[in-house]
Amino acid sequence: MELLTLPALLKRNVLRFGDKKVAIREKEFGIWQSVTWKGYYENVRDFALGLHQLGFKRGDKLSYAGDNRPEGLFSELAVQCLGGAIVGIYPDSHLDQVEYIINHSDSTFVVAGDQEQADKILDIKEKCPQVLKLIVDDPKGLRRYDDPILAYFKDIQKSGRELAEKEPHLFAEMIEKVTPDDVGMINYTSGTTGMPKGSMITHKNMFSVARAQDTVDAATDTFEYVSFLPLPWIGEQEFGVYWSLYKAFTVNFPEKVETVQENIREIGPHIMLAPPRIWERMCSDIQVKIQDAAWIKRLTYKIFLPVGYKIAGFKLEKKEPPIGLKFLYWLAYVFLFRALKNYLGLSRLVHVYTGGAPLGPEIFNMFQALGVNIKQAYGMTEQTAASIIHRTDDIRLDTVGKPLPGLEFRISDTGELLSRGNTIFKGYYKSPEATEEALRDGWFHSGDAALIDDDGHIIIIDRMSDVMKLIDGSKFSPQLIENKLRFSPFIIDAVIIGQERPFIAAMIAIDMANVGKWAENNQLPYTTFTDLSQKEQVYNLIAGEVAKTNESLPKVAKVRKFVLLYKELDADDDELTRTRKVRRKFVLERYKDLIEALYGDREELEVEADIRYQDGKGFRMKTVVKVKQVEP
Repeated sequence: MELLTLPALLKRNVLRFGDKKVAIREKEFGIWQSVTWKGYYENVRDFALGLHQLGFKRGDKLSYAGDNRPEGLFSELAVQCLGGAIVGIYPDSHLDQVEYIINHSDSTFVVAGDQEQADKILDIKEKCPQVLKLIVDDPKGLRRYDDPILAYFKDIQKSGRELAEKEPHLFAEMIEKVTPDDVGMINYTSGTTGMPKGSMITHKNMFSVARAQDTVDAATDTFEYVSFLPLPWIGEQEFGVYWSLYKAFTVNFPEKVETVQENIREIGPHIMLAPPRIWERMCSDIQVKIQDAAWIKRLTYKIFLPVGYKIAGFKLEKKEPPIGLKFLYWLAYVFLFRALKNYLGLSRLVHVYTGGAPLGPEIFNMFQALGVNIKQAYGMTEQTAASIIHRTDDIRLDTVGKPLPGLEFRISDTGELLSRGNTIFKGYYKSPEATEEALRDGWFHSGDAALIDDDGHIIIIDRMSDVMKLIDGSKFSPQLIENKLRFSPFIIDAVIIGQERPFIAAMIAIDMANVGKWAENNQLPYTTFTDLSQKEQVYNLIAGEVAKTNESLPKVAKVRKFVLLYKELDADDDELTRTRKVRRKFVLERYKDLIEALYGDREELEVEADIRYQDGKGFRMKTVVKVKQVEP
C-alpha cells in the first residue's frame, strides 16, 4: 500500500517506532502526559471501531468542536480510517454557526470537547435531526445529564477495544480501503465574503502538502511542535496533523489557552506557525516589558536592537556583514537577544512561519533582528494550507516567497493569482456552481491580486475585491496600511476606508491591555473599554501612532482622519472570521454612520449598537464617539 493517506502514515509510524518514541504530549494538572506512537494508534483504533459499532459508515462525517487536545487528533484519524471526513468547528463559534456547519456538512456524529461545547449542541439538537450521537470528551459537569443522544469518548473507545480483541484484523482492513482520492476533511472557509463554504480536502491533498513542505524545510522525528492554533484552521492541520504524521515529530498540546506562552517556553519547539496577531502580540509584549524594565535594561535594548536590525538587513540583502558588526551582534545576543528569545520560547526554532494574513514589515524586521528567521507562508483552505513560502536563505519583505514543489502558479489577464497541483482541493461540498467558478479552466482562482517577479517570487497585492481607489483614481491597499497601524502596541485592529472617497480614513480599536497600562502610568482613570477608548488623551496617543505610520506611507495612502471604536472587533458579532480576518463588507455596513461622520464636518457622533455573546444573548449599548483629524 502506498503511503498516500494519513491512516497509512499512522500505521507506518507505529510499525517504525512503537513504544520507543513520543507522538503526542499534553499538559494536564501541571504535568506533561505522553502518548507513544503505539498509544496514538491504539487510541485511534479503539475510537474508530467504537464509531463503527454505532453505525458510522464510509463517506459519513463527524464534526469536532473543542480545544486542541489529543482527542481531537484521535477523532480525526479515526474518522479517516473509516473512510469518512472530519469537520472542524471553532470552539468559540456561536450557535447559529455551529448549527450551519453541522447541518450543511451532513454530520451524523459530533464530538464535543467539554460541557460548554456539549451544551451548544444540546441547545440546537432539535435543529440537527441527522445527528445520531453527541460524544463528549471531558465529562466534567455532565453527571446529571441524561439525554439519550449523549455518549462519552472513553466509553466509545472501550467498546471499540472489545471489538478489536474479537476481530484483530478488522481495523487494518479498514485502513487498506482508504484511498488517496477519498475526502478526509471538509474544512469550512473563513467566510470573509459570505457564508462559509465547505472545502473538500482529499488524502492526496494532505499528503502532498506535507511532502512539499518537508522538501523545502526538512524536519526530523526529533522535532517538537506546539499545537495552539484552532484545529479547524487549515494551517494548523498542515503543521500539527499532516506534517507531523509525515515526519513523525512530536505534537504538544498546551494545558489551556491562557498558558500557551508558558508552555511554549517549556517545550522550546523546533517548528512554529503563528498568524500575524500572535507575532504582533509578542512584539507589543516586548515593547511594554522594556518600558517597565530597569533603566539599564532599557539602555541595553536601545543600544543593541539597532545592531540586530543592521545584521538582519545584511542577511536579507544576502551580504556578509563586517567583522566588527558581527562582534557587536554577538554581544547583543549574549546580553539581550538570548534572554528575549528564551522568554518567548523561541530559542530552539529551526523553522518558523507566519501565515493567515500578511505580516507587517515592522514586525517582520523586529523578529529578524532578534535572530528569529521568520518566513511568510501563503496559502488558502482550497490549497490545503501553504502553497507559497520563503526559502530560508531567500527572504524578501515585499513577497510571500516561491511556490512549493509540485505547484504551478500564473497570473490571469485580470491580475488574479491562479494555481494548480496535487494540493488543490476537490471542490466545495454541495456547491457545484461555486466549485465550477473556483476551478474553471483547470486552475484554482484565488481571488487575490498578485504579481510574479523575474526571480519567481510572488507578490500578493490584496484581495481583488479589497483593492480600493480614491475618487481621483489613486489606488491603494487597505491591508498594507492596516498592518502598519497594528505595529503600534496601542492598536489591536484597524479598518481602512477610502473607496471612491476624497481621502483615506481609519476605524481603530485600541489594545485594551497596553492602553490601559499606559493610562495607569499617566494617572488617567477609566472604567470600561468604551470609556477608555473615548478619552481625549487616548485619542491624542493614537493620533501620534497614526502620524508615525503616515511617515512610512506614500502621500496618497496617508490616513487623514480616524475614530476609535467603542468595542473590539469580535467574531461573535460577525465582524471577524474565526481566524480573526476582518469581514470588511460587514464591518463597513455595520459602522456606516461612523464612516459618514469621518467624511463629514461632525466632531462626535452618538451611537447605539447591539453586542452579542457566544451563547446568542446580547445587549444594546449607547455611547458618543469622537472624530479625530491627523495633523499632516
